Amino acid sequence: MPSLLCAHAGAHGARHRAIWAFDGRLAAVARTTSEPIIGQMRLAWWNDVIDDTAGVKGRGEPVADALRETGGMAAPGLVSMIDGWEILTVEPDLGDTQLQDYATGRGGGLFRALADEADPPPWLIAAGRVWALWDLAGHVNDAALARGALKLARSAAPDVRDTRWPRSWKPLRIAFTLARQDVLAGRGAPTGVPRSYALRLLRIALVGR
Repeated sequence: MPSLLCAHAGAHGARHRAIWAFDGRLAAVARTTSEPIIGQMRLAWWNDVIDDTAGVKGRGEPVADALRETGGMAAPGLVSMIDGWEILTVEPDLGDTQLQDYATGRGGGLFRALADEADPPPWLIAAGRVWALWDLAGHVNDAALARGALKLARSAAPDVRDTRWPRSWKPLRIAFTLARQDVLAGRGAPTGVPRSYALRLLRIALVGR
């Protein structure tokens, strides 16, 4: 799905692809880590890469290189994304508090980074939370956790009916609208990109809903 969203990013497409790839790297850490301390070390490495103003740390790692080449490394929100994914990596039990923190870190951070906005309006962070909870609900095997994530997403969904999204934020508007529609219908994110979702995404891009 990120590739379809990036197609609507215009001149910012390369930077968006790099940031989505970064999210994918962090997801892989959470998915493949069995020892929390090892997961924290792998995430801390990415913090060091972001903090390295000399651009040496991580050189040769494809995602790190892509972030630097596209200017994505300077995007606000990357560290917040790491913090969000860390919760899924180290927390043995995910209650409402942990899910909220995960969603604010990963989703809010991701939307800030893609928008390239250090001080975004609160509704954009809320939209990112909804998207992150929707995505989580579709990719966990724990049915109770998925239901809890969707419940939180429904309660967190901002009312953006009268909100004007900047043109450059079009991919974020599409992602949020798609997630919100599913959340209200009690559905998490799909695995892969079914043709029906690709068509829905195109409709949202064209008509806004």
